[in-house]
Amino acid sequence: MRPVPVPPAPGQESVWDYPRPPRVEPSIRRVRIALGGVTFVDTTDAVRVLETSHPPAWYVSLAAVRGAELVREGRTTVCEFKGRAAYWTVVAGGAQAVAAAWGYPDPAAGYEVLADRFTVYPERMDACWIDDERVEPQPGGFYGGWVTGDVAGPFKGGPVPGGGSPLPPGSGPCVCFRPR
Repeated sequence: MRPVPVPPAPGQESVWDYPRPPRVEPSIRRVRIALGGVTFVDTTDAVRVLETSHPPAWYVSLAAVRGAELVREGRTTVCEFKGRAAYWTVVAGGAQAVAAAWGYPDPAAGYEVLADRFTVYPERMDACWIDDERVEPQPGGFYGGWVTGDVAGPFKGGPVPGGGSPLPPGSGPCVCFRPR
């Protein structure tokens, strides 16, 4: 059963209006990511991946990284749409976030703009911001969406308004998987 979408307020988008397969959109909004007290990304060169029931994932250029190291992990996962994902451990300011970043170095057709870009799980960073708004992680601890005041849910992985069970990982529109 599909959850009942929360009606978006003025200026919001409903994640239930996002497409499947996912759409990639360029953005000029300011994206910042911090770990270990170091803001290691501060850029307006970003793209959003929009997928039904998920808050956007914001991908930034690998070239935007300053004051941090992304160490490639051996693990990979597969998204039926975007292709094979690679993972990186982020090291900055004496902190380390294992497999906290991922991207698609050789993405599937239609997602080529994601090559040489990555995103992060917001809950594994000190903080992520879109413009001056601090991002909340997508609920459930499994997916990597960035929740801001711009989006209305409910979000996959989080509680369903009015009670009921969360949208569990592996159910519904997304069949992208990551290991625990």
